[in-house]
Formats: sequence, structure tokens, C-alpha cells
Amino acid sequence: MGTAAATPFARAQQTGQEALRRTLLDAAGRLLADAGPQALTMRRIAADVGCSTTVLYTMFGSKEGIAQALYTEGFERFRHRLERVPDDGSALDRLGAMGDAYRENALAERNYYGVMFGQPIPGFTPSAESREAARATLAMLTAQVERCMDAGVLRRQDPWAVAEVLWAAAHGAVSLELAGHFSDEASADQCFTTLLVGAAMPFLQQQSGGKR
Repeated sequence: MGTAAATPFARAQQTGQEALRRTLLDAAGRLLADAGPQALTMRRIAADVGCSTTVLYTMFGSKEGIAQALYTEGFERFRHRLERVPDDGSALDRLGAMGDAYRENALAERNYYGVMFGQPIPGFTPSAESREAARATLAMLTAQVERCMDAGVLRRQDPWAVAEVLWAAAHGAVSLELAGHFSDEASADQCFTTLLVGAAMPFLQQQSGGKR
């Protein structure tokens, strides 16, 4: 077996088009996180995975196309993680589990998370189509908030406004964790849970007992 067959590109190519796309985007995300936006070039990405720049131009069209793909891929992976959250308990328990899934996704896909919620690529603006995909994913959180309202554990009000508060709390804790501001995982976990519970408290019906 030749050296070329051992490259990330060759291995992904054998698996299929979608695997190849993910491999190329993972490489782009790593370069962006490790070396900054100046490293996000067709030549650098191609060299990292062992393919020609023609492959990248064919699949993504341009550097802007790669940036858009990183953004949408991040939300796609986030959506898949939310879909895997079990729905076998109370509505409030599942909302809490979706919060945990938010954190898990951010830690597992940190290179994508920066593109989704930060501004690591100067001049990059998500397209209307990309923003729609992002809204559809975040709407899953809003829908679960509304389920909690229907179940009587959250006070009836604008579900999106409540979801925004919970999202802000989760994002704040996760951003600090990704930046390395906690001494260990236990401290990060405690901060995340405390912030989310605290953010949810004003919206809880009294009879719910304030339990996540």
C-alpha cells in the first residue's frame, strides 16, 4: 500500500463523499483554531489532508464556501446531538439534558463552535440559508421550552425569550470552559449546572420545586 493511500483524503475517499466532506471541514477547522484565519487557505487545507486544491474548489467553490460549510456543519452536528437526547422522562428533565448536550457538543466540536458563535474568520457573514439552518437547530431548544410550559413546569410566556436566557447562560459557561478558565472538569461542570439552574429559576412554576 502506497503512502498516498494512508492520507486522510484517501481514507475518507474510500468511505464516501460525505466522509470526505467531513474530513476536509475538520482539517479546515483545526487550521483555523490552531493557526488562525490566515491559515485557512485552499493550499494549506489540501496539504493537511493530502489532496489537490481542485478537490476543495470542486466541493466548496471558494474559501468563502468553506467558511459557510463550517458554519452549517457545526449546526448540523449540534442538531444530531440534540436529536439523540432521550425523551423518556419529564419535559423539564429533557430540557436539562438538552442543556448538557449543548455543552457536550461545544466541547466535542470546539473548532466548529467558534465559527458558529464567534467571529474567527474576519469578514465572514453567514448566508441567509446558513442562518436558517442555525435557527432551525436552535428552534429545537425553544420547542422543548414550550413543552415545559405545556406541562405546567414553566410559566407561560414567549418560549423563545426563555430559550434565549437559558442559551446565554449555557454559552457563557461553555465559553469560559473552552478558554481554559476552570481548574478542572468538576469545577466547569458545577459552574455550568449552577448557571443553568439559576437562569431557569425565574421561569419555574412554584409547584415544580425548582428541580432540573
